[in-house]
This record gives sequence, C-alpha cells and structure tokens, in this order.
Amino acid sequence: MSTAQAALSSAHSDGSLLAERLELGAVVTLFGVAAFTQLSIAIAQSLLTIAIACWVALITVRHERIEVPRFFWPLVAYAGATLVSSAFSVHPRVSFVDSKQLVLFLIVPLAYRLMGGGRGLTMLTVIVSAGALSAALGIFQYGLLHYNQLSQRPQGTLGHYMTYSGLLMLVIGVATARLLFARRDRLWSALVMPALAIAIALTLSRNAWVGVTTAVALLIAMKDFRLLVVLPVIALVVFAFAPVTVTARFASMFDLTDDTTRDRVAMLREGQHMVRDHPLVGVGPDMVKERYAEYRDPLAVKPINPHLHNVPIQIAAERGLPALAAWLAFIGVLGAGLIREFNRGEHRVLAAAALAAVAATLTAGLFEYNFGDSEFLMLFLILATLPFAASRPLDATHPA
Repeated sequence: MSTAQAALSSAHSDGSLLAERLELGAVVTLFGVAAFTQLSIAIAQSLLTIAIACWVALITVRHERIEVPRFFWPLVAYAGATLVSSAFSVHPRVSFVDSKQLVLFLIVPLAYRLMGGGRGLTMLTVIVSAGALSAALGIFQYGLLHYNQLSQRPQGTLGHYMTYSGLLMLVIGVATARLLFARRDRLWSALVMPALAIAIALTLSRNAWVGVTTAVALLIAMKDFRLLVVLPVIALVVFAFAPVTVTARFASMFDLTDDTTRDRVAMLREGQHMVRDHPLVGVGPDMVKERYAEYRDPLAVKPINPHLHNVPIQIAAERGLPALAAWLAFIGVLGAGLIREFNRGEHRVLAAAALAAVAATLTAGLFEYNFGDSEFLMLFLILATLPFAASRPLDATHPA
C-alpha cells in the first residue's frame, strides 16, 4: 500500500470513529432529554443543545442528507405562520422572543435520525422510568408535604402542576401501550402504573384526567373493543379509594357554576372575538395576556389569563387561522401515519404509545394549552417520531 493510500485509509478510519462517537453522544443526550423533561427543564434543554450540536456535526462529517417524516412539513408551515404573526404583532420583539420555542421542532429530525433499530423501545423504558421517579416525588409531596389542595398541588420537580400532570398523562399512555402491545418487558410498566395513576389523580388536573381516560380507552379499543367494559370497573375502584378532594374535583367537572368552568367558557368567547378581529395573523405570540383586558368577556372570572386554555382557540387567536390550519394538518398527517405504522404491526408498541399521546394531547388540549408547554412539547415530539424512526431503513442515510 502506498503512503497516500495509507494516509487516506487512516483518515477514513478516523472519520468513522469520530462519526460513531458523535452518534453515541447524540443518542445518549437525547435519552437524557426524554428523562429530564420530567425532572428539570433547564437540564433537558441543555442536553437538547448538546444533542443537536452532535447531530449537526454527525451529518456534516458523514455528508448526510437531513431526512424527516412527513408530519414535519406541516410543522414547518406552522412555524412560518408563527413568524409572520410575530412580524405583525403589536410588540414584535416580544413575539419573536416567544417564538424561540419553535427550535424544539428540531427534535423531530433529530429523533428520526437517531432512534432507529431497537432504540425506540429503550426510549420508552427511559420515559417510563423517569415518570416513575416523578410520580413518587408527587406522592411524597401530597402525603408528607401536604400538597393536597387546589392552591398547592403535587408538581414533582417541575415549576407547575399543569406541566407535571401533562407529562404524567403522556407517560401513562406509554406504560399502557407497553402493557397491551409489548411482547416482552411489560413487568416494569405494570409495577409503576399504580404510582403513575395515583400521582396524576392527586394533581387534581381535570384536563389530564380527560386526556388519560381518552388515551387508555383508545388503547384498550385498539387491543380488543370488548375490553372497554373494564373501564367502569376501574373508575369504581378509583372512586372507592380516592381522597375526598379528588372525588370533589371530579364532580366539579359537571358543575356549570364552577368558577374555572365559567372562566374557560368565557375564554372561548374571548378567543373567538380575537379571531374575528385578526383572522390572518392573530394578535401575536405571547400577546393574548397583553390584549386580554381589551377582549375580556363580561362573564369572565379572572381579570387576566396568560392563555385561553384551549389549543385550537389559542393558536387561532394568537397566530391566525393559517397557523391553525397548519397545526390541524400536522395532527392529521401525524395521526394517519401512526395508524399506518400500527397496522403494519412491526413497531406496534411505539405506534400505540404515539397514538395515545396524540389522543391525550387533543382531548386535554380542549381545556389546557398544553402544546405551548416546552416540557410537554419536547416529550410529545419524541413520542410522535419514534415509530417512524424505527421504520426507517438502517441504510436510509445517504450522502448529500
């Protein structure tokens, strides 16, 4: 072998070793992102930054094309509509700063590239394990720190109980999908499920309860429609052992005189008026609270709200009808793709977990703006991408 050939072979070997290390670093940090979204947003975002840096370096070293699942393109359209809305906002600088959350959409191509093979199932284990720890912290807060009232609820290590309950909702969907559709490794999900269920009940977050019920019902129906008869039995058991605060909170869901219920109805009307006045670009990202007094409904309870507690209404009011259309297209393309993946049967657990996440997000999102929560969005996008990454051929990476 000539000197030139030896040098070329050595350079190729060094490049391959570097690429392997970059991929390992990106994979490990992405696992960390999924875990720490449930524990610390600061750590999760720091790990995401490292994962993205490793991924960019990897595709540069290997001269790869960036590949994405189909549902990513409606997200790109949604991002574009958001930036247009920001430009027309009363306070463009504030709206553009708020739009930095769009960077989280990079999770989709990142996970699509890295979570192939059997990594998706490992990711589910990581998510359930972090959820178990988070649930244990919430139960501890309720039982020993007396986080047992509406003004102070279990929130784990996160900043708000709504974020905490939303993430538990997604984890319960993952654990249920593994129980119903996994061929092995179901024991861990079975062991942690009671803690997850107790923790989310203790948050007193009604939107998360609705989301969990929808997700679990969907998964049971997908497994065997006849099994839906167990849901009333589960409900009776929950009510038999639940604290009075939980049962009273559940009953308030059907009380039209409840203050939070009346306030949410008022917010729907406020959002409709914002859309009527600003149909194309909305009032601007992070501008609902700024314009709230102007549109406040006479029957509203609170003097101001940071958002409208409803994902479609919030998007339309804040970013305009084109943004809402893009978001609905994202949900439609994602849902159709997940159904195809589930029916193919090869990665059924991953597809079922993702479908549960979509169902929970949509129904809980009728009462809470969960799509605007960074921790929630990060975990949701990871779950949504896993089935497509697993179905991606291992040799699908091509040089640019």
